[in-house]
Amino acid sequence: MDNRDEVRDFLATRRARITPEQAGLPQYGGSRRVPGLRRAEVALLAGVSPDYYVRLERGNLAGVSDSVLEAVGRALRLDEAERAHLHDLARAANTGPRSRRSPKQQVRPGTLHLLHAMTDAPAFVRNGRLDVLAANGLAEALYAPAFDTPTRPVNLARFCFLDPRAEDFYPDWSEAANTTVALLRTEAGRDPYDKGLTDLVGELVTRSDDFRTRWAAHNVRLHHTGVKRFHHPVVGTVELGFEAMPMPADPGLTLTAYSAAAGTPAADALRLLASWAAPAGHHR
Repeated sequence: MDNRDEVRDFLATRRARITPEQAGLPQYGGSRRVPGLRRAEVALLAGVSPDYYVRLERGNLAGVSDSVLEAVGRALRLDEAERAHLHDLARAANTGPRSRRSPKQQVRPGTLHLLHAMTDAPAFVRNGRLDVLAANGLAEALYAPAFDTPTRPVNLARFCFLDPRAEDFYPDWSEAANTTVALLRTEAGRDPYDKGLTDLVGELVTRSDDFRTRWAAHNVRLHHTGVKRFHHPVVGTVELGFEAMPMPADPGLTLTAYSAAAGTPAADALRLLASWAAPAGHHR
């Protein structure tokens, strides 16, 4: 992926969504040729010269200070995930382009023991490309439609956009799709020269109109905690809380675990799911 293009499109799409009124700028007569703020208005709000901001929006973040990035973030009203993404783009600009193969990522034995000790909670480890590198039995049972393929590792982005069962599996499919793309876009900011990620995005852009439209929006987000709904082919619709925890000892990997409060229909569904999966090892 071209870092300069990423920077340009990200800043331009953030600028386009903010009106002068939202930014507290005076309105003058006449029509505006561009949606949202003009570059000169962003420069004014950020306290930099118009020429300097034009340089930034052309994709040149090399050597830009953190204070300028923060000022631009405030001017564009970036949220926490977007500010982090802008800083990631700047770090990538300063390291220079160097396409490389994706490093082989392995889950340590200690993490595998932890996963399989979590018998009441679906849990898995993924990388930034949304490859599931390891999962406990309950997670494989929960994600049975995604694991119903010989391809390993299972990739949740491919499942979401290329498997027709995904729209039934995710009752809130549009939200799941938005989250999936935002996570890949966030990863692309952190590591734009990962060939595995570039290949995955290229495949999805080519094969899925839904993915291509969302990818062009340049949205990013943090995805650490929340609630997800699934429509499982055996236990029906289940709503689970989740925690997604980056693993400091394994940079780039995230442990995701689901849970349900005791006595709830979701807890009953997890027990039923465990009993369905266990006898014949259906999920293996």
